[in-house]
Amino acid sequence: MEMVPSQENQFVPKEGVFWSCRQNIFDEMKRISQIQNAAEEPRVLCIIQDITSAKTVNERLTLNLPASTTLSKLYEDVAHKAGYVKATFDLAWGNTPDMVPLDHSSEMSLSDSGFEPGGKRNFLQLTDKDGEQPQIASDESGTADSSGLDDSSQERIIGPLPRDGAAGCSGDYSSPSYSYSSILNKSDTGYVGLVNQAMTCYLNSLLQTLFMTPEFRNALYNWEFEETEEDPVTSIPYQLQRLFVLLQTSKKRAIETTDVTRSFGWDSSEAWQQHDVQELCRVMFDALEQKWKQTEQADLINQLYQGKLKDYVRCLECGYESWRIDTYLDIPLVIRPFGASQAYGSVEEALQAFIQPETLDGPNQYFCERCKKKCDARKGLRLLHLPYLLTLQLKRFDFDYTTMHRIKLNDRMTFPDELDMSPFIDVEDEKSPQTESCTDSGAENEGSCHSDQMSNDFSTDDCVDEGICLDSTGSTERVLKPKSLLTFELFSVMVHSGSAAGGHYYACIKSYSDGQWYSFNDQHVSKITQDDIRKTHGGSSGSRGYYSGAFASSTNAYMLIYRLKDPSRNAKYLAAEDFPEHIKSLVQKEKESEEQEKRQREIERNTCKIKLFCMHPVKMMMESKLEVHKDKTLREATEMAYKLMELEGLVSLDCCRLVKYDEFHEYLERSYEGEEDTPMGLLLGGVKSSYMFDLLLETRKPEQAFQPYKPGEVMVKVHVVDLKSETIASPISVRAYLNQTITEFKQLIAQATGLSAETMRVVLERCYNDLRLLYVPNKTLKAEGFFRSNKVFVESSESTDHQVAFTDSVLWKLLDRHGNTIRLLVLLPEQSPGTLANRTLCQNVGGDCDVPLEGSKGNRKSVEAILEESPEKLKNLSQQQQQQQGSSPSDSQKSSETSDFEHIESPTQEADSNSSLCVAADNRELENRIRATAGGSSSASSDPENHFACEERSDSEVNNDRSTSSVDSDILSSSHSSDTLCNADSGPIQLANGLDSHSITSSRRSKAHEGKKETWDTAEEDSGTDSEYDDNGKSKAEAQYLYFRAEPCSQDDSSSEAQKCLVVHVDKRITLAAFKQNVEPYVGVTSTQFKVFRVYANNQEFESVRLNETLSSFSDDNKITIRLGRALKKGEYRVKVYQLLVNEPEPCKFLVDTVFAKGMTVRQSKEELLPQLKEQCELDLSIDSVRLRKKTWKNPGTVFLDYHVYEEDISISSNWEVFLEVLNEPEKMKSMSQLAVLTRRWRPAAMKLGPFQEVILESSSVEELKEKLSEMSDVPLENLEFAKGRGTFPCDISVLEIHQDLDWNPKVSTLNVWPLYICDDGAVVFYRDSTEEPMELSEEERNELMKKESSRLLKTGHRVSYSPRKEKALKIYLDGGPAKDPVQD
Repeated sequence: MEMVPSQENQFVPKEGVFWSCRQNIFDEMKRISQIQNAAEEPRVLCIIQDITSAKTVNERLTLNLPASTTLSKLYEDVAHKAGYVKATFDLAWGNTPDMVPLDHSSEMSLSDSGFEPGGKRNFLQLTDKDGEQPQIASDESGTADSSGLDDSSQERIIGPLPRDGAAGCSGDYSSPSYSYSSILNKSDTGYVGLVNQAMTCYLNSLLQTLFMTPEFRNALYNWEFEETEEDPVTSIPYQLQRLFVLLQTSKKRAIETTDVTRSFGWDSSEAWQQHDVQELCRVMFDALEQKWKQTEQADLINQLYQGKLKDYVRCLECGYESWRIDTYLDIPLVIRPFGASQAYGSVEEALQAFIQPETLDGPNQYFCERCKKKCDARKGLRLLHLPYLLTLQLKRFDFDYTTMHRIKLNDRMTFPDELDMSPFIDVEDEKSPQTESCTDSGAENEGSCHSDQMSNDFSTDDCVDEGICLDSTGSTERVLKPKSLLTFELFSVMVHSGSAAGGHYYACIKSYSDGQWYSFNDQHVSKITQDDIRKTHGGSSGSRGYYSGAFASSTNAYMLIYRLKDPSRNAKYLAAEDFPEHIKSLVQKEKESEEQEKRQREIERNTCKIKLFCMHPVKMMMESKLEVHKDKTLREATEMAYKLMELEGLVSLDCCRLVKYDEFHEYLERSYEGEEDTPMGLLLGGVKSSYMFDLLLETRKPEQAFQPYKPGEVMVKVHVVDLKSETIASPISVRAYLNQTITEFKQLIAQATGLSAETMRVVLERCYNDLRLLYVPNKTLKAEGFFRSNKVFVESSESTDHQVAFTDSVLWKLLDRHGNTIRLLVLLPEQSPGTLANRTLCQNVGGDCDVPLEGSKGNRKSVEAILEESPEKLKNLSQQQQQQQGSSPSDSQKSSETSDFEHIESPTQEADSNSSLCVAADNRELENRIRATAGGSSSASSDPENHFACEERSDSEVNNDRSTSSVDSDILSSSHSSDTLCNADSGPIQLANGLDSHSITSSRRSKAHEGKKETWDTAEEDSGTDSEYDDNGKSKAEAQYLYFRAEPCSQDDSSSEAQKCLVVHVDKRITLAAFKQNVEPYVGVTSTQFKVFRVYANNQEFESVRLNETLSSFSDDNKITIRLGRALKKGEYRVKVYQLLVNEPEPCKFLVDTVFAKGMTVRQSKEELLPQLKEQCELDLSIDSVRLRKKTWKNPGTVFLDYHVYEEDISISSNWEVFLEVLNEPEKMKSMSQLAVLTRRWRPAAMKLGPFQEVILESSSVEELKEKLSEMSDVPLENLEFAKGRGTFPCDISVLEIHQDLDWNPKVSTLNVWPLYICDDGAVVFYRDSTEEPMELSEEERNELMKKESSRLLKTGHRVSYSPRKEKALKIYLDGGPAKDPVQD
């Protein structure tokens, strides 16, 4: 700066220089202000979905950008994140239907473009640009650079991957999510990641560590695979070799490990099993040793990883030493000694503790062979040989004996970058001449004490030992290695993040190429620093107290691998030019495979995938997936579809074409006339893996011509109705326009059907039998509610039916019945109630049919006679009865009084019931006729939401294999011997198939039942069943009768089973009571003497008991099973009775089904129950020697007293279950204030449990319980301890666990408080004598008892011991897969 002197001889700047300095100061202040403003500026959270490929559609890219970021900068950031070239894709709002792309070149900020700042999510979609998928950026295109970001803003993934939106890394990108495209690009680090199959992070960490070990990688490359000797798929070394080659040469960001795991013999389920990385290391090394036998690599694992140690015991009196030499592959280091409150602070401390000897004294004295007595001794370990690659396992997983759970110790343990092992060498000053040399078992028999055994020994040994580090020579003198040869360098840290129940593994590895540390976290590889390594020490700042690990980070080092610093042995990675020839060939092979995959991926990106349908001449409607390249023409695509649908030889190619199709609406949208040479990509609107529409391969006959389908047309299926024959024809397809009038539409139908348009009536079925007559001539189809696909019924005749109101017309009744008729398969009982020869059918003309008529035979007609009636005769009889009642033919279909299916008395109640049996012998007539029933129709439609909740209950457990229940067999055999079952010898009649039924569910109830609360458990208004009779004693079936027709099931075989079923066509608005009345003639008994069971898809049966409900929940081809047995009356409940046998292996035994009624006392129910037990179960019991009690699954509950009344004192429901208990002494329970407890004595000295004994308590006092137990067992009151049983009755528990697992002698004064909560009868209480010591068991006795207990508890279905989750053992199968055990399922 130029200065001039002032008057005071002081130097000052010239004026120009002064202003320049001032401007610089202002600029700097402005820059600082901008930085501050940027920090305070709101940010915009953008979530981008890549929908350009099926493989990326589930991926999300998350960016958190300043609100001032421009749209062009947004495109740059997305391109960098996704790995695409910037100008090859579009971004559009994800919640906007029109999907208008954002401008690539706009300099408008995000906040001005409609983005919402402040943490709100802005959803965008990454789409194709002009129908072309985005181009993947190569390494040269700039994806590998930082795009203007400095090192501090680069992604670094050190721990588990953070979730979207979480602050997982610095910089603008808040999540390390990646798209499939980014996987195809190599990481900026130059290293390749490994794809996590599901939970294989532990495998990925170990594989990356082995790959980054120069000695192991080079040795693996030197091994050559002989394909003639082994299958490459099952060769573990070969698949590892391929993986390492890909890790070194692939251009992908991450590669799969499925080939490696397949060589292990693992299936896909193994990917979902997380294992310990140290366990995997041992198992994999064992497998490699087996595979490498008799090769140059046979001793590779031992040369690199194996060390030796001496396990010794030295007598302190005479100096005699007994020892053995073992090998190890890793050294397990204890984090926190057993029982200690403080953890070791460093690896050096843990190593010192590992070699620290313990003194055997007191009861643990050692028997010296020389002294011939027990003496004090020192026991420990000495390290004789350190491996080249030293593996240290930090034992962070432990077992908490307080909670009986596995835990993870997160205490801090530091480890150095260079580990000096010389301090751990302890050269003994005195050498005892009495030392005995034992055989080196580790050297001579390497498999006798392998590393797995050593790790297990150390993990179970609470003591830690001492030794010396000696040279592994045959000399008797111990030679101390120089310190420089005992320095190990850290190069791999395998980190575990999580708890003992599960977590995530990743590896921090130092490259020997550049000395840089990298984080290998599954697919992600990133640079890290020494600070990141120090973060894996675990723990937290502050003192290392007992609970310090509870609040520490769960991310910490688990395995450390050091390499010996020895320039003569330290190797470098093999360069590509130095690869052996077989590896060069493998590299070339993998490169070609990768190029082929890339080409295939390009083809995949240009392939249109769309659903294809075809009405096949033989196979009916077929569906497939058409995959066609975007450049293929429509003509070529048609040829491909022709071959795909296998039409060759059936239809000529010239008679086929592809049209646009909507499967959901069965709508042909448009045809492609004149576009045969148009590329499919352009025709379909771009390349996609799924479209909003489908294609249909349409066929025609040679003499026909294709009809053009234009956009905007609607498809109409026209059904022609014939009122005379009462038939509805198959549909004819007609195409119309929404702007056509009804008059024009009728003319169009007249051309297609040949009917007269002047007399034509058109009825539109809008949805689920919603019938609408189209009578306004000038109204358009759109105004009438037409859509893409529609269904109409047309009728054109000269009858007067069109003059009446539509809802009163014959047409309406025919269509209404057509829409509500369903087809059911009814299985009849397997046996009849009595002899078939002596039974007749109950046919009561003009009266009730519930009471069998035994006198006049004229009032009865056999089923054979009914089936032999001709259709004409039945029709004439029906017409005669209709004329007698003064009803028109339309009345036989449905009452003209109403169209809402409300309760209306039938005008033909007195008609002969024969008129309801429209059974035809002529199959052709059955196919064309829907017969009318004699009688008006009424219905009590049910609410479909309540059907499954209150209509049915399961009764399949007992009655599934028999047609007559135990409670009803005596009733049927004595009271209804004159009833007739449907003759099994009647000829089978083929099924009529002329019905086009719909499953309609009405939501309206009969007015007779409006306002009536219907619940399952109420017995007064609406109990488990409804009575079959109304308040006047008249059969409900008479007043509520709708269409019904039954015929024997037509089957090819003539088996007896085929003759025991009916095909029933019935209006589903019919009530269950009316349905049972109609089925009576075929069952042979009145409706009150059989039960109806609905059969579901899994063959589970539920009894239908609500007689006032309709069949609205049934649909076509549903199955119904009829079982003989008395149907329940109002207020009655079916009850299952089980016997309670407290001291039997199976304490719950089913006895009988019975019926209890509301208002019945417990004693009355016992009086009715005992004769059944005597007859059916041969149990001759007196009424005072049994009790009934509540049954909750297998648990006995409240004891029911004789004076209790059902539904007043005892709540009861349908299909209720109850225990019957036989008493050995008079009943002691007299009052509800008493408490019945089941007790069992535990005898520790004998390791046995006594039988159950019941104790009756007058109160809930603990003292009373203990007094009763003391009195019963002669155990002194002060020594008596008790505990409540766990689980369901009989609360079984292993005798090895009961003494310590139960909560003995709880400190409470009453039984109804925590932790007992004994408030009801049936609780199980164990008790013992506190002075009785458990039996001393040897190891063999304990194992034998454990086997017996496990077998006993498994048979009773109780658990043996608690386990939070079953862990699967880690195995590698050398033969390519696990052996199948034929015994196992």
